[in-house]
Amino acid sequence: MTLTTLLSQKKALILDRWLQGIFESYPPETAVFLKKDGNRFDNPVGYRISQGIRSLLEAFLTDADIDEVRASLDEVIRIWAVQDFSPAQALAFIFLLKKLIRDELAAELKDARLSQECLDLESRIDGLALLGFEVFMKRREKLYEIRVSEFRDRVSGLLRSKGVDLSNL
Repeated sequence: MTLTTLLSQKKALILDRWLQGIFESYPPETAVFLKKDGNRFDNPVGYRISQGIRSLLEAFLTDADIDEVRASLDEVIRIWAVQDFSPAQALAFIFLLKKLIRDELAAELKDARLSQECLDLESRIDGLALLGFEVFMKRREKLYEIRVSEFRDRVSGLLRSKGVDLSNL
């Protein structure tokens, strides 16, 4: 049996444990809220994380193209980029997947035939983290561009209201 087959069989369990681990990284009262309702209107952050993680796991296990994986990562990472998480905090969920897979398949991974597949899988997860870092930094860059633009608009509006001629600037 291949590692991919084993992962596909345990996909629902891995997904559930992955989401639980992500939600538990929040403060306890927030974690309870995020876990309780999957409704996108009542709990948009929990819903978005759940949907993003689900599509990311599916894309990862089916070896989807890079754009699909990037879109799934973006779905989740955009939340943490806006919440002022550090890159390490925002990307910790990817490394949690590596640990969950090792824990769930501990018995099966003792089989020497799966060792190379396991190394390949862990390398793919590391690549996912690098791609996630790229997505996070692009989100942060966009956020800072928006903040600078808003600040520039406020300052120019203030200067205009004070009668400063901005045509020379």
